[in-house]
Amino acid sequence: MTPEEFRLYGHRAIDWIADYLAHPERYPVLPSVKPGQLTDALPAHGPERGEPMSDILADFERLIVPAATHWNHPGFLAYFANSATPEGILGELLTAALNGNGMVWKTSPAITELEQVTLRWLRNWSGLPDDWFGLIYDTASTSSMHAIAAARQAADPESRSKGVARGLVVYTSEQAHSSIAKGAIAVGIGHDNVRLVPVDAEFRMLPDALREMIERDLAAGLRPCCVAATVGTTSTTSVDPVPAIAEICERHNLWLHVDAAYAGSAAVAPEFRWALAGCERADSLVTNPHKWLLTPMDCSVFYTRRPDVLRRAFSLVPEYLRTEQDPRAVNLMDYGVPLGRRFRALKLWFILRSYGREGLANVIREHVRLAREFAREVDADPRFELAAPVPFSVVNFRYKGTDDDNRRILERVNAAGDVFISSTVLNSRFTLHLAIGNYATTAAHVERAWQLLQEATEA
Repeated sequence: MTPEEFRLYGHRAIDWIADYLAHPERYPVLPSVKPGQLTDALPAHGPERGEPMSDILADFERLIVPAATHWNHPGFLAYFANSATPEGILGELLTAALNGNGMVWKTSPAITELEQVTLRWLRNWSGLPDDWFGLIYDTASTSSMHAIAAARQAADPESRSKGVARGLVVYTSEQAHSSIAKGAIAVGIGHDNVRLVPVDAEFRMLPDALREMIERDLAAGLRPCCVAATVGTTSTTSVDPVPAIAEICERHNLWLHVDAAYAGSAAVAPEFRWALAGCERADSLVTNPHKWLLTPMDCSVFYTRRPDVLRRAFSLVPEYLRTEQDPRAVNLMDYGVPLGRRFRALKLWFILRSYGREGLANVIREHVRLAREFAREVDADPRFELAAPVPFSVVNFRYKGTDDDNRRILERVNAAGDVFISSTVLNSRFTLHLAIGNYATTAAHVERAWQLLQEATEA
């Protein structure tokens, strides 16, 4: 492709993106395709000779877009709804053009240093300690795995050379994300050594139950090493009592990791910083700008106050990667499994600069306002009930009928194509889950969801 051809098709792609972002409602949120349908529509073998870009773009519109679930649709109200804003998309475009690889400082000073600066801004806006070290991974699952690996290193320094000693134990709540257990599996601690701590009526970890579990395992000769608390659980966005959990961890010298992948973003609005109370005592914390800070996938921010431990767990420098070391030159490859590192900080920098802290805080505030307004509608309808508190922008609720009734309602609502809501199970009951997180979601989209729910209930 010549520069002239790139300019031509690049303009076409940008025009398509601009139209897409301007009118996403023209697509159903969920595609009406069956498994294998796209596979069957595509050639079984790749082309022997190159094809024109005009044909490729045409097939993108004809085949790929109709098979996509549109996470950038303002009616996407499932899971943790998110956004790829125009500012972030431009940052991602330029990231691809630079095609940098931040293995060590020398391979791309811009990747390393902009990442440190951008994460310093975010740390300051969130009220987190100034001396925390930050870096960007792809997702919270990877971030939490690295936290558990650091905890393993702190508890068992020989694990790096000799493998994991038997008997290490990780603790998290019944409502924690499955990535905590996966992280324990990945670093060799094992699923059987993950303890799920009971929760209270508002789905928050019970510190007394945690304390009892730790003491029981110590009495049995096991070696507790890590506790993972959650600030914004996946199902209910509940906030574990981090100060009480931190006290227990300090007493037993355990690594405290905080999974704030969702609700950590809310701290850019000062009135929501209560959610991070006690987190300054944590050893590590993860928050995902790609969830609620309008940043395109993927961008997971990992902070730790003990980077030396993380580095001891992972640093391994072959001769072909050795460089002259200046004290200010950070080699991010030393702090995790990945060697190759994308320039993820660039799109986040675009977002932070173009919105500013107050602009992002206002987005958070509006999403929380819309969620609480929806919760009031649910609460006022005698046919429905709230299934959990609403501290942020997620509402869990259910029709006062059977689980099958609620499943049928969910299917009818999502079949309309205007909105997409998801589900979870709370207190052994099937529960509807509505999440607001897209920058383009307005009161009209939430009202449409409520209208479809009422119609589905009547049907």
